[in-house]
Amino acid sequence: MRPVVPYVTAALLFGLGVYGVLRRRNAVLVLMAVELMLNAVNLILVTADTTVRAQLPHSGQVFALFVIVLAAAEIGVGLAIVLQLYRLRASVAVDDVPLTEPPVPAPVGGSGVAGDAGSGDAPSTGPEVAR
Repeated sequence: MRPVVPYVTAALLFGLGVYGVLRRRNAVLVLMAVELMLNAVNLILVTADTTVRAQLPHSGQVFALFVIVLAAAEIGVGLAIVLQLYRLRASVAVDDVPLTEPPVPAPVGGSGVAGDAGSGDAPSTGPEVAR
């Protein structure tokens, strides 16, 4: 078997996966594109194992099994995140996901410094009326 065909196929699969990660807006499709890239890596590992004489026999196949386990864990965590995102936002569009926390609003009235309750006597229960 010529090793060029699996290498070119893996390169095309990996390129298609990169395109899917960069262009898709749906989080589930992004996860599928990542899986496509991992499968391309598996194809390269198995092809290299069969064509290259290595010190350790079947090492490419063992690494491919590790990649499969990693992909299963990634899908489990990724789908849990996507489901939580859908529950919170009713959408799985990755453009709508906030990457930072919203700013905390400043307290109304006062300087906002902790421990600035006045003279330190009793805590105030409401607005003070000047007589």
